[in-house]
Amino acid sequence: MTENKEKNLQITYPCVWLYKIIGIDQRTMKSAVNEIVQDRSYAMTLSRQSEKGKYSCFNVEVTVESESHRQAIYESLKSHRAIKIIL
Repeated sequence: MTENKEKNLQITYPCVWLYKIIGIDQRTMKSAVNEIVQDRSYAMTLSRQSEKGKYSCFNVEVTVESESHRQAIYESLKSHRAIKIIL
């Protein structure tokens, strides 16, 4: 017997959400996050760099107000040219 894997995680909003973003140029990645998050406070910290320093991974923590707000930030980060991968 298999369980239904489509059960939604219960999230209480507002809450702090962590996005992991990966890209090549740290300056443009920081600019992209600032542009997308706009006037909200957020924390952006370097998580890792690739062995040769080509790729950087940042943790971006921002307070999201709702599921739609969380998804909107995700989609904006995902579609920005400075960000190659978002988790």
